[in-house]
Amino acid sequence: MELNKWLIIAAVIILFAVMVFAVRYISRRYAERKMESWQNDLMQRHYNEVENMYKQMRGWRHDYKNHIAAMKIYLENENYEKLSEYLKELNEDLHSVDTVIKTGNVMMDAILNSKLSLAKASNIQTDATAHVPEETGIKDIDICVVVGNLMDNAIESCLKFQDESKRFIRVYIGLLKKQLYICVTNSAGGEIKKEGKNYFSTKGNGHGFGIKRIDKIVQKYGGFVNRTDETDVFATEITLPINID
Repeated sequence: MELNKWLIIAAVIILFAVMVFAVRYISRRYAERKMESWQNDLMQRHYNEVENMYKQMRGWRHDYKNHIAAMKIYLENENYEKLSEYLKELNEDLHSVDTVIKTGNVMMDAILNSKLSLAKASNIQTDATAHVPEETGIKDIDICVVVGNLMDNAIESCLKFQDESKRFIRVYIGLLKKQLYICVTNSAGGEIKKEGKNYFSTKGNGHGFGIKRIDKIVQKYGGFVNRTDETDVFATEITLPINID
């Protein structure tokens, strides 16, 4: 009788342990799938933005010969006023589709330029300087996630200002003692959600994957992230060790 009692207790303990393990496993798998789905959506959005930017550039190049022909006609007819006006319009059109900045790294070029184009389209003042080695040892998808999320958050924060003159984003990316240094500073409209030194998404429950992913990638490479806020200004600094000779 005593043996049966202990067998029942042992069975209950084992069943409880199995249930705890199952719940943890299911929860972890759910979180992983949700994160994977979010990451796939993010990558697709970034690729769509880059594709749109290069479609515009290809379209302008396609019209290049027509532009030259039109300017030749103005020149031959000595219609310099029309030629000057045409050149001005052409310059504005080219500026809207031209690559904003060349960093030296293909993935960084793609994601940074697409985000800067989006910012300018939203009447956000931008100032960007970036110089990155062609090879950093950092995976392209990780660069995409970090820079993409930093810029998305900065754009979203700027758009909370109704007064467009208050919207700005400053980006600096470069090498600092064999580390990739990334700094994004932006105007911060609306509420900044903070607990201690930790910042959270203000989008509500179910959001905030961007901040978590940035922190996870920084931790993955043994890097450092620092976030600060002052009156209507928010800044994020990130350092990531890179493999360079």
